Amino acid sequence: MARYVAAIDQGTTSTRCMLFDHRGAVIAVDQREHEQIFPRPGWVEHDPDEIWQRTRQVIQGALQKAALGPADLAAVGITNQRETTVVWERTTGRPITNAIVWQDVRTDQIVNRLAREGGQDRFRTATGLPLATYFSGPKIRWILDNIPSARAAAEAGDLLFGTIDTFLAWRLTGGPDGGVHITDVTNASRTLLMNLETLDWDDAILATLGVPRAMLPRICSSSEVYGVCRGEFDSVPLAGMLGDQHAAIVGQACFETGEAKNTYGTGNFLLLNTGAAIIHSSSGLITTPAYKFGDQPAVWALEGSIAVTGALVQWLRDNLGIIDTAPDVETLARQVPDSGGMYIVPAFSGLFAPYWRSDARGVMVGLTRYINRNHIARAALEATAYQTRDVVTAMERDSGVALKSLKVDGGMVYNDLLMQFQADILGVPAVRPRVAETTALGAAYAAGLAVGYWSSTAEMSANWGVDHIWTPRVSVDERDHLYAGWKKAVTRTFDWAE
Repeated sequence: MARYVAAIDQGTTSTRCMLFDHRGAVIAVDQREHEQIFPRPGWVEHDPDEIWQRTRQVIQGALQKAALGPADLAAVGITNQRETTVVWERTTGRPITNAIVWQDVRTDQIVNRLAREGGQDRFRTATGLPLATYFSGPKIRWILDNIPSARAAAEAGDLLFGTIDTFLAWRLTGGPDGGVHITDVTNASRTLLMNLETLDWDDAILATLGVPRAMLPRICSSSEVYGVCRGEFDSVPLAGMLGDQHAAIVGQACFETGEAKNTYGTGNFLLLNTGAAIIHSSSGLITTPAYKFGDQPAVWALEGSIAVTGALVQWLRDNLGIIDTAPDVETLARQVPDSGGMYIVPAFSGLFAPYWRSDARGVMVGLTRYINRNHIARAALEATAYQTRDVVTAMERDSGVALKSLKVDGGMVYNDLLMQFQADILGVPAVRPRVAETTALGAAYAAGLAVGYWSSTAEMSANWGVDHIWTPRVSVDERDHLYAGWKKAVTRTFDWAE
C-alpha cells in the first residue's frame, strides 16, 4: 500500500500541498502566495492561471522535500476557498476573466434586486443561505451579464463554471483533454444554486438567476474516486473534495452531533455538527452539509461565516504599515494591557453572520489621544474574538446546545494573546489540536477514506490529540462589559454604503 496521502489546500491568499502519514502527521509541506487584485473599491479578484501555476509548484515542492514520487501516494484530496468563482472555456481552459473572490461585493445590485422582489430569505428554505454577495450564483450572473459574449457561449455549452475545487480538479485530471468537471456537496452548497433536499442544482433558482445548467459541474460526494491525476501527481487517484471549512470539521474529527470547530484564517468560520438533521437558522446562520462520505447520507452543520479576521492583520501590514510581518501584531498588542476602550469592526465587505449587512463598512470607534498603534494592534486581534462570540451566541440560540469548549485551528491559533482573549470573551476553553492545519488534513482524510487508506471515521478520530488549552481568566462582569462595547461598535457600521 502507498505510504502517504496528499492534500492541495488552495486558500484565499496562498496555495499549499501537504503530505500526511497514516497517523495524520505532516510529512512535508510547500506553500506559495498569489496576488490579491483590487481593481475597484469592494472588488477582489484572483488570476486562475496563477493559482494553477502555484498549485503545480507546491506539488513539486512538497514531493521534493519528502523525496517522494506519485507512486508513494495512495490518493490526493482538494480543499479550497469557497464561493470564489471561475468561468473558463471548455476547449482551451482559458479563464474568460479573473476569478471573483468570495469577499467581492460587486454583485450587490443583483442581490438587492433579488431581495426587493422576494426578500433576503427567498432561497433560504431551498439552499440554507440568505441572499448575499458572498455566494457564487450572483457572481456567475455578473460574469454572464458583463463579459462580452459570455452568456451566449455559456448557453451553447462552451463555458464551464467552477469554484476553485472544480477548476483544479478539471486541470489536474487533464483539462481540455478529458478533465472531470465536478464539485462536491459542500462546495455546491455555497453557490446559492443547490437544493439541500435533493443535493442537486435547483432549476427554479437557476432560472431566476439566469444561470445555464450546461455550465455547471456534476455534484458528487466529498469522498469518492473522481478520476486519476496527470502531470505532477501522475496516476494518483483524485478522491477527496471539501470546501475549506468543511474540511476543517473533518480534520478536527468533529464527527459527533454537537461538536464544533472554529477556523482562524483570512476570515473565521465556525461549524457545529447537527448530525442527520437539516436545521434552518432563525439567527443569521447558514445551513450546510458538513460532509458526505461516499454513498452514506450527508451530515449537516450550522455555520457562522465571518468575512475579515486574519485579513485585518494583513490590512495593518499592507495598507497601514503598522507591522512588517503578521506575527508582529502580537508583539505590539502585548505592549498594552487592553485596547484602551477602542474597537475595530472590520466590515470591509459588509458584515456576514449573524448580521448579513451588505451596507455595513468598517469602523474604528472609541478613539482618544491616548490610543497608539499598540492599542490598534490589540483591537484588531480582539475583533476576531468578538465576532466569534457573535456567531457562538447565534449558534447556541438555534441549536439549543450550550458550547462547553471550542476546537480551534488555522494560522492564527498560534497567537497566544488572541486565543486567551477568545477563551475569556466566550467563557469556555479554546482547544488547539496537535495538527492545527486541519483544513488540509480533512481533505487528506476524505481522499484516504475513499481508497481504504483509512477504514473509518473512528480510525481518523484516534489521530486527534490536544496540543494546548486556554481557559477563561476574566470575570463574567468584565466579559459582559467588553462585549456590550463591541455590540455598540457594530451598530456604527450599519447603513454606510448606499
